Amino acid sequence: MSRQVKDMQIEDLQSRIGDARDMLVVDVSKLDAVSANKWRLGLVDKQIHAFTVKNSIARNALARIGVEGLDTLLAGPSTLVWGGDDVVALSKEISRWARELKGLEIRGATVDGHGLDAGAVDALSKSPGRAELIATLAGLLLAPGAQLAGAMQGPGGQLAGCLKKISGEED
Repeated sequence: MSRQVKDMQIEDLQSRIGDARDMLVVDVSKLDAVSANKWRLGLVDKQIHAFTVKNSIARNALARIGVEGLDTLLAGPSTLVWGGDDVVALSKEISRWARELKGLEIRGATVDGHGLDAGAVDALSKSPGRAELIATLAGLLLAPGAQLAGAMQGPGGQLAGCLKKISGEED
């Protein structure tokens, strides 16, 4: 293949990846056509992109855009997977598919420029995602105020009830 064709493929991969810097490397070569199609259609619903690519093209394209940590994972048939809400949601979705489709093998990932092996990707898929962490943080921030309001309403409500009783007002 000529250098010009390789450069075109590298530019195409770069344009497909865009701003994504967190991605997984999987091997889908053992999947049959029906399972592979089902997997790809399932990923489209979650706005996750999968692209099977020649390893040398992937290495060059990723190096040019500054994605590191995947060089050791790019061996044999490789498919790059990126997208979704965040890298945790991505790893959860791919791990779910790997359990469902026995021919799908997760090799690893890169997160914030750090390479992860398959075990670390599995651990990442069991951690809370961005939305879950924000909800937990919001709950922690709002809890003291809710407790204070509850503490203030409790005695105040009792006092108002007592005053109503004393004044002779009925409900």
